Amino acid sequence: MRYLYHLPLSPFSRKVRLVLAEKRLPFELRQEKPWERRGEYLDLNPAGTVPTLVDENGFTIPDSAVICEYLEEAYPDIPLMGHSLAERVEVRRLVAWFDGKFNAEVTRNLIGEKFMKRLAGRGNPDAAVIRLGFVALRHHLQYIGWLAETRKWLAGGTISLADFAASAHLSALDFAGDVDWTISPPAREWYARMKSRPSFRAILADRVPGTIPSAHYADLDF
Repeated sequence: MRYLYHLPLSPFSRKVRLVLAEKRLPFELRQEKPWERRGEYLDLNPAGTVPTLVDENGFTIPDSAVICEYLEEAYPDIPLMGHSLAERVEVRRLVAWFDGKFNAEVTRNLIGEKFMKRLAGRGNPDAAVIRLGFVALRHHLQYIGWLAETRKWLAGGTISLADFAASAHLSALDFAGDVDWTISPPAREWYARMKSRPSFRAILADRVPGTIPSAHYADLDF
């Protein structure tokens, strides 16, 4: 059996879950709280971060970027990195954008402050940091909207890892009700297409104890 150690609101965990589902690879979820620093988990992933994949062949692969590259090489039947060299460059650029810039400016300031701090027992949210996250989110939504207006999918003509990286972050934010979709109708339409895919079903079924998802979170038509 294939196992994925994850945390429900971690966008990096969600990205890998989406890729596994899109590639139609069955897997079992094992929730991991990285702040607990469990010795058994550190043996699998010394960094102590999520996600970590244990594949059927016994390989243990940590870090979402490494996992996604591995899945693309090991299971190429449904490619998610583009077909040409130029397409692969653009996919990688956008994945780095969302997992780096978007995460630092938006996800960490919103999900990190409002949820992860509480779960890890690291104190109360910082209102100033949350405000910065909302300001940055507006600009990022406009950029996503521009990409969605000028291309069929974010990185080009075919759905790719870029779409799953972006939607993983946005789905965590949308769970919390933090996304004002009126800012960019094209971004909203693109995300509606994403969450209508079969690979998104398990993500939309996620629940976090003590938290009620936004009313439209699992609504395919918003």
